[in-house]
Amino acid sequence: MSDHGVTTPPLCVLGDFAWDVLIRTNSELLSGGDTFGEVMLTPGGSAANVAVWASRCGTPTRFVGKIGRDRFGQLAQEDLEREQVVAHLVETEAHSTGSVAVFVDHTGQRSMVSGHGADFYLMPSELPVDAISSARHLHLTAWSFFTDPPRSAARAAARTARANGATVSFDPGSFQMIMEMGVSAFLSACADLEFDIVLPNKEEGQVLTGETSADAIVDGLTKIFPGALIVLKLDADGALVHDGRSSTHIPPATNNLVDATGAGDSFAGAFLSHHLASNSPIDAARFATGVSAWVIEHVGARPSPDGRLRALLSSPR
Repeated sequence: MSDHGVTTPPLCVLGDFAWDVLIRTNSELLSGGDTFGEVMLTPGGSAANVAVWASRCGTPTRFVGKIGRDRFGQLAQEDLEREQVVAHLVETEAHSTGSVAVFVDHTGQRSMVSGHGADFYLMPSELPVDAISSARHLHLTAWSFFTDPPRSAARAAARTARANGATVSFDPGSFQMIMEMGVSAFLSACADLEFDIVLPNKEEGQVLTGETSADAIVDGLTKIFPGALIVLKLDADGALVHDGRSSTHIPPATNNLVDATGAGDSFAGAFLSHHLASNSPIDAARFATGVSAWVIEHVGARPSPDGRLRALLSSPR
């Protein structure tokens, strides 16, 4: 692949690729009842979504993950190639390619049931060390930390990136899984990795800090992740960027929620793309808020770009 015309993509994303079975209804589901709606198969996985959105925003991007040696795995490779993401995929016959059931209700809110696919079995010995060590930045999601494997692989990747001068970012979703794992256990698995950027949503911030207001949450997260830039996603209220000294509120670009699936991933991918190019977290957060606003007005984590999105993505950095 061309890597967007450069030899070394500056961004490497490690984690899950999964296929979303998206189920959307226009009315409230009744227990034991039947209803019409939309049922779609769409590419997803939190880490893969971030990689795709960074690539769509113009940043040469690598993705490291694990897939089954099955038809869904073949489709995953085709999807990443189509999105111009350079894929470093480990294939296995022992596990199927990941899949997730995504239920979107009549209000646009989503609930997910994740299976344990091949992406949960990435081992440290399977890491493409050259791909990780040559990137300027590595992004990890919490889905690589909730179980081991793939936790040990994610931690090894972070250490490799850091040893080679790269910066590292982390998305701690989801708050339900953090609660199930236990906050102390979760933090013991990730907080020592010295992340440069942490991108939680408000619910995750509340669970990790025990605070409720956005300002108190970012203060608490700064204590947990000292030295990290905290970018708190506030959904309908925009975002809050905290650099350890001061906070800047980024207003929302829309409140027209159709489907919240993938909103946080699109924000992260757009933010990292802009920030790697501009080194301006405030401008990057404004840009990411606009991208994620477009996403929630459409169905799925990676809707096909239209003229409005293309104009936003091509706007000067």
